[in-house]
Amino acid sequence: MLQADERRLVAWENRAEWPLTGLAVVFLVAYAWQVLDDGATPGVRTALEIALWVVWFVFAVDYVVRLKLAVNKPRFIVRHLFDLLAVLLPIVRQLRVLRLVTVLNVLNKRLAGKIRQRVGIYVAGVTLMVGLCASLAVLDAERHHENATITTFADAVWWTLTTISTVGYGDRYPVTWEGRLVAGLLMVGGIALLGVITGTIASWLVEKLSGVEEQLQRTDDALVAEVRSLRTELAELRAELNRTALGGQPLNGSAGPEHA
Repeated sequence: MLQADERRLVAWENRAEWPLTGLAVVFLVAYAWQVLDDGATPGVRTALEIALWVVWFVFAVDYVVRLKLAVNKPRFIVRHLFDLLAVLLPIVRQLRVLRLVTVLNVLNKRLAGKIRQRVGIYVAGVTLMVGLCASLAVLDAERHHENATITTFADAVWWTLTTISTVGYGDRYPVTWEGRLVAGLLMVGGIALLGVITGTIASWLVEKLSGVEEQLQRTDDALVAEVRSLRTELAELRAELNRTALGGQPLNGSAGPEHA
């Protein structure tokens, strides 16, 4: 049985999940606009920055509420480490994309179990989200540095593809500490993504095998029941034959042959 605080925590998370996902999407649009539109007017940039800080504030409030409702607070902190980083590291612009982990959480909770048979769609969606966030973050960190090799969004996407796939051609690489931090997180994310893919496929296979085993078990149970039924009928038939033989009465009480 869940304790009262745990029930409130689960209820809060269920209610806040989709609103936070919507805010994460708003954040992605605002952050992408801020990074890609290098010639935006000061007014637009101010509005985008305000939007990003509003999203950060809402995420911070959500984290504090969930931490307060959690019964085992140390375990909660460990299990929601990315959420904590997203709240504590707003100064590092490139790490603000950690807030989009909320979208991945919703995908994992709500969709993974429903689309295991379409694991390719699930994996592609997660990969696209991680790749887009990493591309925006590294471009934001690198493009204005004098020795930068990543100066356009195309460069950033190419670098992300080679990094997340662990190919690493080396023609594009981060030179700032922020960019290298993004690179490190992306490498870890690539390994984690591989684990997600493997785990999802394994779960799907186990589910399929379990279904086959359940079907075989139902078939076995039906056969056993049928055999038992036949044995019961055979025993009844033998008993009736014995009664007929002892009493001189024909089977099923039918009339015997007439004597002259």
